[in-house]
Amino acid sequence: MKNVIVIYYTQSGQLEKIAQNIAKPLLNDEEISVTFYNIEMEKPFPFPWTKADFFDAFPESFLQIPAPIHNPSQDILNKKYDLVILAYQVWYLTPSIPINSFLKSDLGQQIIKNTPVVTVIGARNMWIMAQEKMKNSLVAANAKLVGNIALVDRHINHISVITIVHWMFTGKQTNYLGFFPKPGVADEEILNSSKFGEIILKHLKTNQFDSLQKELVAKDAVEIRSFLIEMDKKANKMFAKWANFIIKKSNSRPTWLKFFNLYLFVAIWIISPIVYILHLFSIPFKTNQIKKEKTYFKGV
Repeated sequence: MKNVIVIYYTQSGQLEKIAQNIAKPLLNDEEISVTFYNIEMEKPFPFPWTKADFFDAFPESFLQIPAPIHNPSQDILNKKYDLVILAYQVWYLTPSIPINSFLKSDLGQQIIKNTPVVTVIGARNMWIMAQEKMKNSLVAANAKLVGNIALVDRHINHISVITIVHWMFTGKQTNYLGFFPKPGVADEEILNSSKFGEIILKHLKTNQFDSLQKELVAKDAVEIRSFLIEMDKKANKMFAKWANFIIKKSNSRPTWLKFFNLYLFVAIWIISPIVYILHLFSIPFKTNQIKKEKTYFKGV
């Protein structure tokens, strides 16, 4: 009997659906025991978000400062797992506070130590640098990353910004104004994600994960857009400056978060389109760099 644990944190329920669909082939196999673990915070984050709460989460999110979580049950802690499926959201270009808090907790590290890990990302679109941070966290926890699946909103950047804001601040995954597409990962992609579970199951049974990521990528587990790599890197540099500045401003924090809100608006709606145009012009001059980056970020 193989033991698998599926670890996740979700507010809207979308990431749980993704995790459940990927785990379906494992659940249907009598030789596999699957445990689901939903991370719970001692101080829960709101959903839908208020604007103040959403921006207040920025410094700690980006700087990967953990918050207290409820301990996993003894049933979970008493098992030794053959595989961890770790599903996470991206908050401010970084693994979410709940996931980061789990990874930095003693009990969280106990669960994943010396264990193969498949990461599953449910994100709007930018997840590249968050996954780099995830890699570092897994190394620190003595876990081994063997696979990665990234499911994203495939609509153009600014459309997905509008729809995700509608979802976050109303709690409704509906067509904003009646004509915008539904926010988040498409339902069809979530349903079809069980194909990744079939690949994972095959490798789990043989306990051989060396070629897992190659097979996942062949089934479209990861899509890389070169413009988003560039934007992710640039945004991380700016976010680092803002987060390190704001975290020190305990008395004036709300005011500086409002300025960060304004900066984010300008970055998304004014700077981003300019960077995109410049990126298009630069593509012929950096085709080798783009190819190398795509190959690297598709791997583990």
